[in-house]
Amino acid sequence: MYSEHNPPILELDSLGFRYFKDKPFINELSFFVGNGELIGLLGANGSGKSTILKLASGILRPAEGQIKLWGKPLHLYKNKDRAKLLCYLPQLLDINLPFKVRELVSMGLYPYDIPPEIRVDEALEMVGLLDKSESNITNLSGGERRRAFIAMTLIQGAGLLLLDEPLANLDIKYQLEIQRLLRELREKKNISIIMALHDINFALHFDKVMLLKEGRILGIGKPEAVLTNDLLKEALDVNLEIKREDSGGTFINYGNNF
Repeated sequence: MYSEHNPPILELDSLGFRYFKDKPFINELSFFVGNGELIGLLGANGSGKSTILKLASGILRPAEGQIKLWGKPLHLYKNKDRAKLLCYLPQLLDINLPFKVRELVSMGLYPYDIPPEIRVDEALEMVGLLDKSESNITNLSGGERRRAFIAMTLIQGAGLLLLDEPLANLDIKYQLEIQRLLRELREKKNISIIMALHDINFALHFDKVMLLKEGRILGIGKPEAVLTNDLLKEALDVNLEIKREDSGGTFINYGNNF
């Protein structure tokens, strides 16, 4: 529950955005993010997941509405000050960088004249890459590369991570590895995370899910309240059934979609 003493860290209020002047893509979009929340953005391609993350990061400017970060309008932050508070990780990462892992992670220090509390070795240890610190980034596996970039975001000390499909094109092992890491960061550092994803099974385990279609929110809240058969049909145009077992487990029944 948000209050005067516990305000949301990120507020998107009545946002409007268009890529083309005569065609609004996002209209009257509003939601809030609290401390330590893990929120999944779910929807078909073109539903607005990446656009929302870019708006929240300041990469895109809304045509209408306002975004506040820790109670201050986002556009009033200087770039370095904003980088200390939030970090955006795009889906497509340049993995052909001629840097060692340690050098890449150290780039997270750029907003600071005086280094923050967390050191490069600490960040590398948190993501399980301390033993790969002198390796070239191009020699890492897909999951290790993602973790290296996440370590770079940790160095920034940001309390809000905006991650665009961090599990995309990864083997299931690395998907689970990164999901586990993000949960640990949330628990140990009280970091808030907004993550775009496609996998409904992963979304079932988030604190909160936002289901999107064509730039609008179909539902937002706990997964069991949002990921209903009807809303999934509307968002994804497929017939899916959420099955809940007596033991508490949940899984997706794809029915006759194949």
